[in-house]
Amino acid sequence: MRKLHLRKQILITGGAGFLGSHLCDRLLADGHEVICVDNFFTGARDNIAHLRDNPRFELVRHDITWPLYMEVDEVYNLACPASPIHYQHDPVQTTKTSVHGAINMLGMAKRLGAKIFQASTSEVYGDPAMHPQEESYWGNVNPIGPRSCYDEGKRCAETLFFDYNRQHNVQIKVARIFNTYGPRMHPNDGRVVSNFIVQALRGDDITIYGEGQQTRSFCYVDDLIEGFVRLMDSPDEVTGPINLGNPGEFTIRQLAEQVIEMTGSGSKLAFKPLPQDDPKQRRPDITRAKEQLGWEPKEPLSEGLKKTIAYFDEKMRSGEI
Repeated sequence: MRKLHLRKQILITGGAGFLGSHLCDRLLADGHEVICVDNFFTGARDNIAHLRDNPRFELVRHDITWPLYMEVDEVYNLACPASPIHYQHDPVQTTKTSVHGAINMLGMAKRLGAKIFQASTSEVYGDPAMHPQEESYWGNVNPIGPRSCYDEGKRCAETLFFDYNRQHNVQIKVARIFNTYGPRMHPNDGRVVSNFIVQALRGDDITIYGEGQQTRSFCYVDDLIEGFVRLMDSPDEVTGPINLGNPGEFTIRQLAEQVIEMTGSGSKLAFKPLPQDDPKQRRPDITRAKEQLGWEPKEPLSEGLKKTIAYFDEKMRSGEI
């Protein structure tokens, strides 16, 4: 049975995005009041359309690179484009969203005495020389490459969070998110799960970069959101960073072949050059999440893919994508 909490007023930046909209659902289901803030660069009104008549839900259009003033108990800072296609479209704005956005949200949390959660990323590990990746690993990031607007932006945001914690006693929670998938992924975000599913459903060639031997670990969105909530509700001394992801590791080629099989598609594999600084392997060590949060993912890849394929199939049949 889901634990019921005292009702809180909770701000979610990036609340109309893939992860943010699922977090809105979860916190409303837990009985809280939710203020969703989004500038709709990558977020979508459709993701939260089903919530607009909920009396405990409020939508505010705002870019967090500008200050925001409101009274809340907790802040989940999720705002930032998260796929290479989107964050490389305007790399300066991506860095501003991570850095200025963190400063603005931390300033709000400091003023209010509110607890604040930072959605960081496995990208802080770069193309890792340690495998699997532990939170103690400092990473292998190219600070001037085409991915650095996101990688270094998130690394700087983590710096700010821990400095606000040490200097101003702001109560922080930092999660490092590994590859996540599920319904409401953006169909054109360039990430492998959504890419492969849309291509397979259309019967197009499945685009694989390199030889497809690079690995990723795929966590279903409901499992990830459970990790968010457990981290936010953990004791004050649990600040993170904590890896949240599924330690099951698959090659990109294995994922493509599984999607083709599950969709019954006649798609073929099409190989293209590997993008610059693309990580060769990615798998979280989730020992800290197990020990401090009692959390580990439950949804097997096959079941999560089935739900995600059904979502995209419905969207295509209705002409929405």
